Amino acid sequence: MSTLTSLLAENRVALDVDAADWRSAVTYAGGLLEDTGSVDPAYTRAMVDSVVDNGPYIVVAPGFAFAHARPSEAVHETALSWVRLAAPVAFGHAKNDPVTLVVALAATDATTHTSAMAQLAKVVGRPATRKALDAAATPAEVLAVLGGAGGPDRTSTATSAATSAAPSSVTDDGRYPGGDSRNHILTVCGNGLGTSLFLKNTTEEVLKRWGWDALVSVEATDTISAKGKAKDADFILTSGEIAKTLGDPGIPVRVVENFTSAPDVDAALRALYAL
Repeated sequence: MSTLTSLLAENRVALDVDAADWRSAVTYAGGLLEDTGSVDPAYTRAMVDSVVDNGPYIVVAPGFAFAHARPSEAVHETALSWVRLAAPVAFGHAKNDPVTLVVALAATDATTHTSAMAQLAKVVGRPATRKALDAAATPAEVLAVLGGAGGPDRTSTATSAATSAAPSSVTDDGRYPGGDSRNHILTVCGNGLGTSLFLKNTTEEVLKRWGWDALVSVEATDTISAKGKAKDADFILTSGEIAKTLGDPGIPVRVVENFTSAPDVDAALRALYAL
């Protein structure tokens, strides 16, 4: 699996970029991918269209947007671009606007980049690392911060404490309060390979802290596939925009505003499992 820094290069990192609005910001991020031959212009248009069609679901954490579209012939290699804005722009997200950082992903398939996405979710969710990235003066400094961000974050004690008290109400046969469980959770986004992976990673971290990681599986998927897979899941975690698109899939749908927040996901899981 690719690592975060292996998918970035200095010529795909732009700092203090002027963008008039969210379209300009996403288009600039796509342009960096185009300039290095990673994608064709059609992919940049697809990233913009994804927001037009699904709303600002790509704004997965305060101040952070993760632009992407489905794999296609317009993608020539799996790659990331990194755009820090000179002034924040609004994407229309009720909780996480305005955005100061846009990261764009181009993926040739649904699996190669999963490890890098897990790393990126942790980076964005760590206050100390995010502060260092905001202060980086050059693309080389950004890559250096990202390369050294794999260790424990000593500023996230509150986050760890918020999810360290594991529920003790699992029965011997793997059932939870409120009835039988399918032991499966879906995290859903428009394309099934970007923002849903952020939420999957955070959900798996919470389950691991609970000691439930061997009992409950988490699957990232897209809106179309989610409707067919719902019968085999306990519930769906997603954004407010995607929840509207899903309608009623036949299982509970819970909106999570910050996909990188362990406390937010912890609260959602406790409510859904009636713990």
